[in-house]
Order: sequence, then structure tokens, then C-alpha cells
Amino acid sequence: MSDTTALLARIDRLESLDAIRQLPAKYALALDMRDGDAWVNLFPEDVRVGGGKQGRKDLRDWFDETHSMQFDGTSHHIGGHVIDFDDADHAQGVVYSKNEHETGAQWVLMQMLYFDRYERIDGRWYFRRRLPLYWYASDLNQPPVGDRKMRWPGVPPYHGSFHDLFPSWGTYWARQGKAHDGPVEPPAPLERFIETMRRGAPLPKPRVRS
Repeated sequence: MSDTTALLARIDRLESLDAIRQLPAKYALALDMRDGDAWVNLFPEDVRVGGGKQGRKDLRDWFDETHSMQFDGTSHHIGGHVIDFDDADHAQGVVYSKNEHETGAQWVLMQMLYFDRYERIDGRWYFRRRLPLYWYASDLNQPPVGDRKMRWPGVPPYHGSFHDLFPSWGTYWARQGKAHDGPVEPPAPLERFIETMRRGAPLPKPRVRS
């Protein structure tokens, strides 16, 4: 690879990183402002919606129905974002989100993260998939201590799968506070930080809440 080709590849990677980092922020803004068209256009035209449905129109229908029925208002605050590239046009990422929801008489706070897949199509980056994983959701006046921290009004409390993407959480607590007696593992290979942390764990099953 020539110096010029290598430089162009590095510039492309930097531009791609910036475009991908903007996707969650655009997602949050479009969602909170209830702009369904802006929101669905962050996904490819052939986005899968579930229930055998596919495409941006079906996704927008789901968006309108879900948010009109559940929330009077929302605010999504984007946190740290880790991105690994699979190749020049495909990447994966983990991004934190702290959310506030007005739902009837309650003000529900939520902490979550997304496991994302990104794809560049015709020069533009999109979400190929977003897997939401939740730690807690609870009314502002009710700290979510204890088990089953997902506590929505009118819904039985449930586990939100926040730690299930990475097996280190279970391994840590299985030691019951004892020091790790194994050797320190080498640093993750370049562009394999998320994959290394996941250690081949299966994807958790999603519970759909934004």
C-alpha cells in the first residue's frame, strides 16, 4: 500500500468514525422531537421491523404507535461510544444512554446501553441493527435497588439484560470478591475490543423500550 493510499484510508476511517458517532445523537434528537421521518432514515431502506414487517414505512408506523401510547415526552442523553470496524463499510459499537420519560403521572429514569451494527451504503452510514440492553427504569422518587430493576408503570418488574452482553459481569461476581488468580490477558487486537470483551457470548434477547 502506497503512502497516499494509506493516508486516504486513514482519512476515510476518521470520517467514518465521526459519521457513526453522530448516528446515536441524531437518533436521540429525532426520537425526542418525534420526527419519525428523520428517525427511520437513520436505518437502511430494507430495515427489519419485526413480525415479518420490513422497510422504513413499517418502522415509522411502529415509532408513531409506540411513542404516542407510552410516553408524553422523552429526553435521551448519549454517553460513551466504543466503535470497532469489521471492514471499511461495516462496524459495531456500544453506546451508553441515560433517558428520562414522562409517562402519565410518573417520571421514569432509565440507564441503558445499545449494542449496534453499522453499515455504509452508497457512501452513507446507517444503523443496521440496534440491540437495547437496560439496567434500570424507575420513577424519579423510587430508587431502583434490588432485583428486576426495569419498573415501568403498569408492567411487572423484569430483568433488563444490561450486563448480559459481556460475560465478565457474571465471572466477577462468581468469584465472590476473591482476587483473580489468573494471568492478565493481553490487550485486545485493534478493532476487536468489543469482540474480545464479549468472549463469544450469545446475544441477549431484546426487550423493546427506547
